[in-house]
Amino acid sequence: MSQFKAVSFITPDLSIPSPHMAALHKLPLPPAPFLSDLPRRRGLFCPSPTTSPPKKRHPTSPAICCSKYGNFLDLKPQLGQETLQFPHLPVVSRSDRLRFDVVIIGAGPAGLRLAEQLSLYGIKVCCVDPSPLSAWPNNYGAWVDELVGLGDLEECFDHKWPMATVYIDERRTKYLDRPYGRVNRKKLKMKLLENCVSNGTVTFLKATVWKVEHQEFESSIACDDGSELRASLVVDASGFRSPFIEHSESPRNCGYQIAHGILAEVGSHPFDLNKMVLMDWRDSHMGNEPYLRASNSRFPTFLYAMPFDSNLIFLEETALVSRPALSYSEVKKRMVARLRHLGVHVKKVLEVEKCVIPMGGPLPRIPQSAVGIGATGGQVHPSTGYMMARTMALSPVLALAIAECLGSTRMIRGKNLQERAWKALWPADRRSAREFYAFGMETLLKLDLGGTRSFFDAFFDLDPYYWHGFLSSRLSIGELALLSVSLFMRASNPSRLDIITKCPPPLVKMVANLALHAAAT
Repeated sequence: MSQFKAVSFITPDLSIPSPHMAALHKLPLPPAPFLSDLPRRRGLFCPSPTTSPPKKRHPTSPAICCSKYGNFLDLKPQLGQETLQFPHLPVVSRSDRLRFDVVIIGAGPAGLRLAEQLSLYGIKVCCVDPSPLSAWPNNYGAWVDELVGLGDLEECFDHKWPMATVYIDERRTKYLDRPYGRVNRKKLKMKLLENCVSNGTVTFLKATVWKVEHQEFESSIACDDGSELRASLVVDASGFRSPFIEHSESPRNCGYQIAHGILAEVGSHPFDLNKMVLMDWRDSHMGNEPYLRASNSRFPTFLYAMPFDSNLIFLEETALVSRPALSYSEVKKRMVARLRHLGVHVKKVLEVEKCVIPMGGPLPRIPQSAVGIGATGGQVHPSTGYMMARTMALSPVLALAIAECLGSTRMIRGKNLQERAWKALWPADRRSAREFYAFGMETLLKLDLGGTRSFFDAFFDLDPYYWHGFLSSRLSIGELALLSVSLFMRASNPSRLDIITKCPPPLVKMVANLALHAAAT
């Protein structure tokens, strides 16, 4: 579950921030340590560009009808840019011998986490990023159990809710007994940087990669500052639209998640401070908006909310998945109507989130000369948009595979190294499971509001082992098959009819792809 932008793509979650994306700033409101960062569960963040003062509207203009609750769409975000203070960052010098074991493109969470893990094996790494000390512009959140066992990363949560809430409609509400947390992205980045530096084998180059060329046993990397690096392996963590990773299918036929979110000071809000709102599918706020109601019935959106205290809350209107992408302006209109109905008076907008997450589509061609991780490598969950925790867990697996090749006396390089790296990220069983998650996305694309409500009503009634595992990409293909049977049995009769009439084409495609994977192995 995450986001999208109607006009242009933004590199997702675990990628290098675009040079055109402004970094977040520390929130100026004391106290509360969590104000320094607002991570989002899995999506993207792009602060809105500086705009001219809002134009005056005629008093009878329909756009002014939300003025009772503040026209928050016209409020300017109060945060500016921030650069992390890290005085001893090891940087590449022109006088250095620019030959490394691994070059990582991007110093986002995926790139830094992999660099940290490679440094544990003494692997010589260079991270190339146009702004390695900029605060990450993306917001991250995760189920607390997803980061348990990943070293000391659990310490990077700065706010936790013991439960989550899903509003199916005005009459049905689910309470999920699974703690959810917001990650302090500044603390996480500082921790990863400190680990990279303390292990002594990671250096950084402030530049943008322009070209990557591959030879038999090494690759050359050309940057915009004139630097030329050489490495045994190139790992790309620069985002979904990277030009350095090849795909076997074009166009990639992805689904898209779009959202508009704000961190806001409000007069009050109606949400329980001990529960984050994972999904609110209610549509009573559209009672006086017949056009919005009709549109929402066909292409539904939900509210995602993190209540920090009675006057500070993160609110985000989200289209779970659509193809083609739902209009961004439509999402904003629905959010205005929802907050007006809830009586939420926005006093200040501290941060604005406008983002897009491409979901599903084909995996990169496996294997190939450059290795992709994060959004670049297809780690975005096709049905939900979640990615950060999954990539954090996969980085040690990839690092071990690389270390076993470059750290061995045989010095395994070239195609054998590339094949082992890709296999570590995408073994046969994981590729098969992804086909099933992609089938879930295709199913969701075909459901209207009623079908979507019925789906999640049955989904969150499953044994927690199954819905936990599905959202966290932990289920095997056999467990996913059992989940499907259980979900079908729990579904209402109209939902079963939806599945029978709308799902055969994506089901056939999934079975065909599974057969191809089986033949390839």
